[in-house]
Amino acid sequence: MTKHYLFFTRHSLTQPQAHLVQVSNSANAAANLGYSAILCFLEQGWRSLNPIGLIHPFHPRKPEAKLSNLYNLQEKLKVAPLPMPSPLTQIKSKWTNSSTIVCKYYCPIHILPYTKIVHTRDWNFVKTAIKHGVPAIYEHHHQEQKLFEPEVAHNPLLQIAVTVAEPVRESMIENGMPPEKVIKLHNGFNQIFLARHPEVAKIWREKLLVNQQQKLIVYAGALRKFKGINLLIEVAKEMPQVQFALAGGNPDEVQHYQQLAQEKQTPNVTFLGHMPQNQLATLLQAADILVHPHCSGNAAATTSPLKLFDYLASGTPIVATEIPSLMEFKSSSAIAGWCEPDNPTQLAQSLQQVLATHPRKIEGYKDNLDFVSQFSWENRIRKIISYVEDSKRPKISNK
Repeated sequence: MTKHYLFFTRHSLTQPQAHLVQVSNSANAAANLGYSAILCFLEQGWRSLNPIGLIHPFHPRKPEAKLSNLYNLQEKLKVAPLPMPSPLTQIKSKWTNSSTIVCKYYCPIHILPYTKIVHTRDWNFVKTAIKHGVPAIYEHHHQEQKLFEPEVAHNPLLQIAVTVAEPVRESMIENGMPPEKVIKLHNGFNQIFLARHPEVAKIWREKLLVNQQQKLIVYAGALRKFKGINLLIEVAKEMPQVQFALAGGNPDEVQHYQQLAQEKQTPNVTFLGHMPQNQLATLLQAADILVHPHCSGNAAATTSPLKLFDYLASGTPIVATEIPSLMEFKSSSAIAGWCEPDNPTQLAQSLQQVLATHPRKIEGYKDNLDFVSQFSWENRIRKIISYVEDSKRPKISNK
């Protein structure tokens, strides 16, 4: 019997939030490498009320087209949605919350007997796996005062803990994680972002630009103030001849910033909302510049530059903010322009300079494409697995 490399998230996969993009693309990469990778997540809605699904919940299968398109999943990955009946989880009790249902019922009976190793951000899931003798890989990407139980952190079944920022790594060690078990490893990009789509990119430009002589600057990511969205609106007011397109955000966030843009009298800012990853890849290639703004503060030190690698894979010139998590890339020629955080004037100047020195190339800039290859999700999984003991590694299929 083949035992699986199981990726688990205690969320429904419904939108391209950064943490869901990260776990789904990690699982997808493991499958691309030949592992029997299963992406396991919670399923809400009418399907979760099927009593047969509750009795036999773990049925790995191919992802539906909607899910594949949303996260750029390839054909080798299988998914295993776990039904989570809403009437039950709405009862306020520790015995009916989703964590208890997963860890006390689904895991020991239906999941772990078929699992070689688990890979998750869910500490409770890690504890359950180790309790039942299954090795685990733990991901922890945000700084928080989480105390790690010594009996779990020092257990030999906990193979490695992975984070994406040095301050988070340091806080994990301070809170009880053995230093030798914590590594810092950047996120990655999906290989689909490397495929060129000149015709679709042309359609984006025709849709977003008043005329084809106009320039297009694109931002992709969360619509939050600390991400520098307010700065971008200020910059757009200083650059009325340039069109700005922002992809991301939930409907409330989009509405809030649309109203702010109207108040600031910046009609050259368009909010596209969140979009499937395959559409995002073509939008990034349509831009003259991709902008990575950010404000200073704690988040600037601990944020993961997730979108940076998608940006690089598009081959489009990038203007980035000098925040701690990006500074190691400053020596590379892959990023065309830099500016200080919290400084809209300098950001505007940097954008104008890069527009003047880096004309748009339909085929993309080779420096970016060459540099980003090391940051594929597949390479990230290879590095993580290298820290796993040989006897505990999942097997690569010969098929």
